[in-house]
Amino acid sequence: MKEQDFLVEIGTEELPSKALKSLSKAFAENIEQRLQTAAIKFGKIESYATPRRLALLITQLTEKQADRSVEKRGPALRAAFDEHNKPTPALEGFARSCNTTVNKLEKLETPQGSWMVYRFNESGKHINEIMPEIINEALKNLPINKPMRWADLETQFARPVQWAMILYGKNVLSGNILDLPTSNVTYGHRFHHPKPITIKKAETYADVLEKTGFIIANFDKRREAIHEQILACAKKVNGEAIIDNALLDEVTSIVEWPVALTVHFDESFLKVPKEALMTAMQHHQKSFPVIDKNQNLLPLFIAISNIESKDREQVIKGNERVMRARLSDAKFFYETDCKHTLAERLNDLKTIVFQAKLGSLYDKAERIAKLANIIAQPIKANIQQAERAGLLAKADLTSAMVNEFPELQGIMGYYYAKHDGENSHVAQAIREHYLPRFAGDDLPATLEGCATALADRLDTLVGIFGINQAPTGDKDPFGLRRAALGVLRILLEKQFDLNLTELLTQAAENYTVTLPNTHVVQQTFDFIYERFRTWYQERGITSDVFAAAFARRPASPFDFDRRVKAIQQFQALPQASALIAANKRVSNILVKENQHNIAGELDSQLFEVDAEKQLAQLLAEKTKTVTPLYQAANYQAALAELAKLQPAVDAFFDKVMVMVEDAEVRHNRLLLLAKLREHFLSIADISLLQA
Repeated sequence: MKEQDFLVEIGTEELPSKALKSLSKAFAENIEQRLQTAAIKFGKIESYATPRRLALLITQLTEKQADRSVEKRGPALRAAFDEHNKPTPALEGFARSCNTTVNKLEKLETPQGSWMVYRFNESGKHINEIMPEIINEALKNLPINKPMRWADLETQFARPVQWAMILYGKNVLSGNILDLPTSNVTYGHRFHHPKPITIKKAETYADVLEKTGFIIANFDKRREAIHEQILACAKKVNGEAIIDNALLDEVTSIVEWPVALTVHFDESFLKVPKEALMTAMQHHQKSFPVIDKNQNLLPLFIAISNIESKDREQVIKGNERVMRARLSDAKFFYETDCKHTLAERLNDLKTIVFQAKLGSLYDKAERIAKLANIIAQPIKANIQQAERAGLLAKADLTSAMVNEFPELQGIMGYYYAKHDGENSHVAQAIREHYLPRFAGDDLPATLEGCATALADRLDTLVGIFGINQAPTGDKDPFGLRRAALGVLRILLEKQFDLNLTELLTQAAENYTVTLPNTHVVQQTFDFIYERFRTWYQERGITSDVFAAAFARRPASPFDFDRRVKAIQQFQALPQASALIAANKRVSNILVKENQHNIAGELDSQLFEVDAEKQLAQLLAEKTKTVTPLYQAANYQAALAELAKLQPAVDAFFDKVMVMVEDAEVRHNRLLLLAKLREHFLSIADISLLQA
């Protein structure tokens, strides 16, 4: 069957820059899925995406679908013929719907019964017929948040469509894509080559656009070109460019023919905190800041132009003028904010609602301060500094700078605290209390920062659960899942052995308003540990390991993590499978016999079999060995010691009948098993593990 390369291009007005990459990926995936469903063979799919086009090159596309055998099932045999063995109306209707006659239908025998079917061979459709339909369906299912209509058309897309091109080898496939007739004509750069460009062969698409149209159609190639140009510009000034990957993607989505320019600004702006200047450059001007070897900001930035101008200086001067206005705003905000201390801003927090039922941000600041004070002592942070940081942590939210650049919250608080003469640890804790902001982000470096970060998150979790607004589905407006993971990461990675239940209880008591949810502490605890389950699953730890550790409900997440790691190590021991099975057996026996009634001391006089005597003796010896290990939370060593009981446990179950008629002997043996299980339960419920 004939194979040729296939090209489709949708030309549009400028597509949303932050959505271009995802639109391109979804377009390719949708086409691939539909080609596979339609049984059309192809080689690979290459994606192209610029601000004004989405395109795909499909290599070695066969010219038609493969022929296939089709089987249509009709009525059941019992409903197909009447008592005189004549076709019923149902059978005749089925035959007509298949454009055939009853005598060409066949019987199908299945375990569920007998049916009448029509079998026939269906010729595959030519791509001339099927590809426009596949393309239109793929485009309709792109993830477009706000589709647009234009002119008097009913068609909708992310932006108005200007042209559509479909080529199969050298041939134009006629059809309509988004209500536009297809052709082999595309358009180059708006300024460098605005004239039509005829693509004579599908495989030449990218080369022709680049050499003739001043368009680098491949997203990744264009991105790499921008990256290399930025590095080259930074090298010329002995600096290092700050290249944010998300910004690099966005800039790649804005330009079709990138040209990097080094643009300078007045050094007087460097008196403003560098993060504020960098934010103005990155967010407003989509430019890349440059730092020196000491991490100090240089008075220049790298802008990416979408045109190779004959007069670069004019383009550079234009960028300088715009950036000067942006940096002047930042300088004005900073100087204005510095006229008031963070402490003076606390009253302004009273006018900002944290949550309608939970009071103002001022109320929250006071609660954070109280909780940070309590957390600081066990983690050996400075109590006064942690409390002060908690009180001032949200004060920069009232500043002009943070109002303009919300992403600078905490960062500007750090600079304003330093300007106010606050302790350096207080200033750093204010900056760090938002960490970690996302998965994989840095944790607070200082103990005071950890205390404040934990206090802020726990206060929010308890408050929102307290008013019964737990996250549902994808809705999590207060970021509680992220907050819970932040709490867990700090506690685990910093190795803080804190009682989470006590901290949640204290957080709830700090609220001066009544929290209607009387189970808030328990529900918040369970919610945080449920995030723990997800956290472990992402690291390949199975759900049965989590369940075994959670059965003991350790109040300290750090202690819980040590138990999980001990269980993992235990599972690798050769004795593990037998002991897991034994624990399951013991658990079942004790549950049936109401384990709460099994109490007292073992009576050695009631032992009748050597196996039970030996197990009792070993248990007594292990008690002396493992009790100090429990107390030191050395669970791995404790389980390793208990694993040595396996031969004695196996011998017990091989040679001892537990449920004998003698009540005293039976109770003594149940008590022995209860003590065995109690040792394992000091760490985890091993019976919940999969052998």
